[in-house]
Amino acid sequence: MSKEKTSFVYVTYIRSTPEKVFEAITKPEITQRYWGHENVSDWKPGSTWQHVRANEQRTVNIVGKVVEVSPPTRLVIIWASPSQADDPASYRRVTFDVAAYDDMVRLTVTHDELEVGSGMAKGVTQGWPILLSSLKSLLETGQGIDVFAKPRAD
Repeated sequence: MSKEKTSFVYVTYIRSTPEKVFEAITKPEITQRYWGHENVSDWKPGSTWQHVRANEQRTVNIVGKVVEVSPPTRLVIIWASPSQADDPASYRRVTFDVAAYDDMVRLTVTHDELEVGSGMAKGVTQGWPILLSSLKSLLETGQGIDVFAKPRAD
């Protein structure tokens, strides 16, 4: 019996251009500034991509493939942990839709094919908001936020 699936959709508005937002998602030297990782690929449909930790160890945390790319408006990738890369059922899909919106950009991130109630679904709902806040902060102020921050115990 297959498990129930869900999607996580996050929309944010950024004072930037579609080109700059798309570059911030796809250029390793920019992603490391707000994500703590580098997204490494040649960004062609069917190409591999890696999510590499921007530290001395250069740990590959996620591997995947580019499904669709239409700069600067759309990027679709699939991904899995390196230990599950040989299992097609373990891959998840993320879509980045970038749209000009007056003098800003509307960025919609859709992370689908998530199992309801899974640890992955919980991680995604906690992870994307802080990550996309960091992206917004970087593009609007020149500085990302700490995406590895933890809640304060007050």
